[in-house]
Amino acid sequence: MANKKSFLQLSSIEILPNLHIKIPTVGEILEDEQHYYSLISSLTATPFQYMVQLDDMGIDFTTITDYELFIILFPSFVWEDISILFGDIDLSDITVCKNNVNDTFVLYSSKNNIIIDEAAYVKIVDALRKINGLKKENRKPGNDEAKEFRIKLERKRQKRNSNKPYEPYLEKLVVALVNRPEFKYDYNTVNDLTIYQFIQSFEQIKTSIDFDNTMIGVYAGTIDTSKLKDKSCLSWLPIQ
Repeated sequence: MANKKSFLQLSSIEILPNLHIKIPTVGEILEDEQHYYSLISSLTATPFQYMVQLDDMGIDFTTITDYELFIILFPSFVWEDISILFGDIDLSDITVCKNNVNDTFVLYSSKNNIIIDEAAYVKIVDALRKINGLKKENRKPGNDEAKEFRIKLERKRQKRNSNKPYEPYLEKLVVALVNRPEFKYDYNTVNDLTIYQFIQSFEQIKTSIDFDNTMIGVYAGTIDTSKLKDKSCLSWLPIQ
């Protein structure tokens, strides 16, 4: 992701010379936000998040790598409409191939002459997490008993939630921010922001609110700054 421009200025991120990740606008995502968040959550998923599905396939989620999971999942998405992330490029011929040079597996599109190896995969997931404000799920169980317990818990959770309707995420954030005095956009103009610009605005407003509340406590004498473990609330500037 060696772009000279700030992410605030970008509308896409180059992964390969002929493959780019599009940074969609809020309006584009709201047209079908369930599809969008399902897509990015799957493409950025770690084995921990797919423990049940992998267990059903007879795969130990503690031994498979993030890239190997991506290799399994990605071909199933190319038959869907993924233009919100990859633009107009047709990736429907993507197949898993073996790279005999280094004995690894890659995704290959002969139609577009595109090879997605592990390095390209890292660029893809880093870009998706960056523009959507996502953090990587790194957890792993400490032993086999803990692993089996986690799988059982997750299986129950998924079964319990299987019939629940989708709860809008971005829509709720839009409503929340449009009704904040700090946010300078309305229901129409917010649609033109990229998701990265919107998420950065959301995080900045949260930081400002935390700062204001902390300062009120400091001036009222109810907060002793010397005893704060997290000093980030003492600044309204975003912490990188």
